[in-house]
Amino acid sequence: MTWTTYGSFLVFAVALVLVPGQDFAVTTRNTLAGGRTRGAWTAVGIASSTAVQGLAAAAGLGALVARSQPLFEALRWAGVAYLVYLGLQALRSAAAGRHPAAGHGDTDVRPPQRLTGWRQGFLSNITNPKVLVFYLAVLPQFLGPGAGVPVLVLLGLTHAVLSLLYLLLLVAGMHRARAVLGRRPVRRALDAATGTLLLGFGVRLATERS
Repeated sequence: MTWTTYGSFLVFAVALVLVPGQDFAVTTRNTLAGGRTRGAWTAVGIASSTAVQGLAAAAGLGALVARSQPLFEALRWAGVAYLVYLGLQALRSAAAGRHPAAGHGDTDVRPPQRLTGWRQGFLSNITNPKVLVFYLAVLPQFLGPGAGVPVLVLLGLTHAVLSLLYLLLLVAGMHRARAVLGRRPVRRALDAATGTLLLGFGVRLATERS
């Protein structure tokens, strides 16, 4: 693989991570719910899952999952259930309207708060079979003749790092705007919006043909 090819992949990967999707919605929801710490660890969880799936694709495990219809369907429906669960939580928070005052949403930096963010980010991404499909269908387009596993690993990890950087910037931006985002009417509207988005992603994943 040449530097030109790698540069083309970088442009493609940046464009991909900038499109708001499931990872964006989960990170936004967790940043609103638990502040900067939980949002940042959600981003780390998502990037960790992306890296794991990239390594799995490089090792050939991704193709095995994609070819095994029962396993692929189980992964898909687990993802649907988890997205619906997160979406309903956000909608319940919007309906209740009981939120901490602005500036007090990032006080809990204990390991459980960090673990919750990481776990939710990791699970929401690892149960999304479209990530595996991306690695299996798109990454080979950037591989030259004779390219091996190390090149696949490099591309997969590059995608994971770019995703992490983007989501951390999102969390930082939301933290800087916490005085506005922390107002109860704004917070309820954002919770309702992210909850609806998460449910929408769940419905889309459920209705997509494998």
